[in-house]
Amino acid sequence: MAVSASAVKELREKTGAGMLDCKKALEETGGDIAKAVDVLREKGLSAAANKAGRAATEGTVESYIHAGGRIGVLVEINCETDFVGKTDQFKSFARDIAMQIAAANPLYVRREEVPAEAIEKEKEILKAQALNEGKPEKIVEKMVEGRINKYYEEYCLLEQSFVKDPDKTINQLLNEKISTIGENISIRRFARFELGEGLEKKEDNFVEEVMAQVNR
Repeated sequence: MAVSASAVKELREKTGAGMLDCKKALEETGGDIAKAVDVLREKGLSAAANKAGRAATEGTVESYIHAGGRIGVLVEINCETDFVGKTDQFKSFARDIAMQIAAANPLYVRREEVPAEAIEKEKEILKAQALNEGKPEKIVEKMVEGRINKYYEEYCLLEQSFVKDPDKTINQLLNEKISTIGENISIRRFARFELGEGLEKKEDNFVEEVMAQVNR
């Protein structure tokens, strides 16, 4: 299929890959930029993929406190050099990630961190739900697999939709920053605190409040 110059340019900006590689990836994916990003990464052609193995031990611990002090987040984000860790672009990215954690309440950074027992338990629940819905057993496994992917998208930070731009995932945002900043960047760990969590209290939708603040 014919690929527009603007699509090639956008993909190049996202990945740092060569123009010809971007054009081929877009042709291979029917013009789907998100899929083309994955193709380039799989082939090791994106700047993000090429930098992924480099040590990232500098960076910052960013904090975000929701208005009124009802939700607090600490997140450690690493880069390769102290210089980059002090730049406005890196700090802005770190703050966006902290706000994402406050708003979307992930439990893990990446799917590899999810305990195997948690996934098995979730599969059992989803399988029982599918069977109770009257779905044929032969398609239940595929349904469970699809729903497990939804589980990852809900609870793994890198697979969540970015609250400021739902058309991209946090992983895509991360790869864009790696390409534009020029260093390996890693979201290492985070902690999220919600006032009164685990205690009996009046129901408040803090997530909606954070989202409202993000979208101002």
